[in-house]
Order: sequence, then structure tokens, then C-alpha cells
Amino acid sequence: MRRYTTVLFDVDGTLVDSNDAHAHAWVEAFAETGIPVPFSRVRRCIGMGGDKLMPAVAGISEDSPEGERISRRRAEIFKTKYLPHLKPFPDAGRLVPTIVARGFTAVAASSAKEDELRALLKIAGAESLHSATSSDDAEASKPEPDIIQAALRQAHATPGEAVMIGDTPYDLEAASRAGVDAIAFRCGGWTDADLSGAIAIYDGPCDLLARLDESPLGDA
Repeated sequence: MRRYTTVLFDVDGTLVDSNDAHAHAWVEAFAETGIPVPFSRVRRCIGMGGDKLMPAVAGISEDSPEGERISRRRAEIFKTKYLPHLKPFPDAGRLVPTIVARGFTAVAASSAKEDELRALLKIAGAESLHSATSSDDAEASKPEPDIIQAALRQAHATPGEAVMIGDTPYDLEAASRAGVDAIAFRCGGWTDADLSGAIAIYDGPCDLLARLDESPLGDA
């Protein structure tokens, strides 16, 4: 019998090639406020929500007036300049329905805001997900476990019944803190050393799909 009943999907950098776009949007939003932040520094924090990223890269609280302005501007830049041009990773649109067809409960577990997440899921071709959780469903974003725990509740699953698929160390840490195993994808731009907490690592959706039977999601 297979071990898992539920698959929790990160979306940015996992199903959609969007990590660089998010980093550029943050850099531009900070710059407009007169705060120069290197792209490389922001890029290493993509995968966190804004509540974690802003203090990490600029020492600004997301809840402060300045933080709220930057966060709103980042969303505007991302949705108008970058979102319309994003593409899914190869076979992302096949992976989710294949997982669902095999009887798994599939839930998005993303640090994105709810409105952005809806658009990203459409780009990914992931409409067959049973449900989705976003940063709006959690007190704190990854690497805190809140989003993973919210996704488990939506799936009516215990931590031992679920596996997370993500692309950043923050996905892996959030899953671990929630007691959930994690599969990692390299397509988000992180190295195998960065993703060392995963039970398996694949290049991306296409690679996992090609090796699904022998993966932790196989029937053996």
C-alpha cells in the first residue's frame, strides 16, 4: 500500500516559472521607495511571504506604513508587468491531473496572496486541485508551518498522510515543522544542497511525471 493520500503543492517556482519575476517586482518596489536592495539578496528569500522577506532584506515590517506601501506596490508591479508573461514549467499542467487521477487529494499550499494564487494556478493548468491555501489563510508565511497546517485541514489529512512538493528550503522547513515529508524540485533555482531535507529531488514537474511510478508517490 502506498504511504500517502494527500499531495500539497507549492506553486511559484514549482509549477510556474515565477521566482525571478517575484524578485524583480520586490527590487523595483523597494527602489521606488528609495531603498536599494540587491536582486541576489531578494532572490534568496523568494519562497517566503512578504511578512518574512521584508524584514530579512530591508529590516522593514510588512505591517508598518512603509511596509504596507511597498507590499502594495510590489503586488501592482508583479500583476501588471510580470504576471501576464509567466509560463508553467514543462508538464506542470499534466502533473496535477495525473496526481488527482491516481486518487490523491491535491491541495495548493502557497505563500502567494489569494488573488495572485488564482492567476498562478490558471497559468499552471492546475484547476483540478481539490482546494488551495494561500498566505491569506495563515498567520505567518513559510518557513512557518501555518500554510501547511491550513492545507492539511482543507484536505482532512494528518501530517503522516501528506507529502509536500516544493522548490525552496522554506517549503522544506515549513513541511518539516508541520511533520510532513517533502519532495523538492530544482526548477526553482536552488541547489541539491539547499534542498537536502527532501525525501527525493527532481528537476521539475516533467522529471517527476516521467518517474512517478518509482517515486514516493508510486503505488509500491
